[in-house]
Amino acid sequence: MKVSTKDKIINAAVQLFNQKGYSGTSVREIAKSADVNVAHISYYFKGKGGLMEHLVSEFYEGYTEALENAAVSMNGEDAQERILRVIFDILSYQHDHRQLTRFVYREVTIDSVLIREIMSTYLMKEKYIFQLVIEEGQSRDRRLTLPVPHFILQLKSLLMMPYLQPQYITEVLYMQPHEPYFYKKYFEEVKIWIESVFRRPDAVLMK
Repeated sequence: MKVSTKDKIINAAVQLFNQKGYSGTSVREIAKSADVNVAHISYYFKGKGGLMEHLVSEFYEGYTEALENAAVSMNGEDAQERILRVIFDILSYQHDHRQLTRFVYREVTIDSVLIREIMSTYLMKEKYIFQLVIEEGQSRDRRLTLPVPHFILQLKSLLMMPYLQPQYITEVLYMQPHEPYFYKKYFEEVKIWIESVFRRPDAVLMK
């Protein structure tokens, strides 16, 4: 299957941004790696800044779509089951877009106009979906034992860590985060934590 010029640029940019960082990568390096003319980057993305904006937006468009699809497919499930379904879909999406995920998660730690826009759109939507999943599930027969903001903070840390620190996971922990079995096994470990922070109302009252 022939790869389009635009996709060649995107693939090269993601790889180089991960290796050298956004600031350390030039437009000429991206063009050379993609085997395209520098003018193509200006044509498709209006320069390196536009290219980064496209990558971040593309990631979060797919991310929020995965969240929304998981959330709307839940019928009759309690809060724990609902949040586990969302977590699995997030881990699957991140695994399928590993390099892009790593780049985006590093970029969102930097204060910029673009990242503030991302926060006010995609990440606020993410928070809303998490809250909705928990609140609707809790109206049934399981309750979260943490304040929702603290739960989201801890959950985000668990979801982001493998993609922010792949070298640490590979070279220190001797695990292979790029393998499909990794995120499936990791999900099982996250599931144990989820089970510890969700309790049935009668179990909470007995404490």
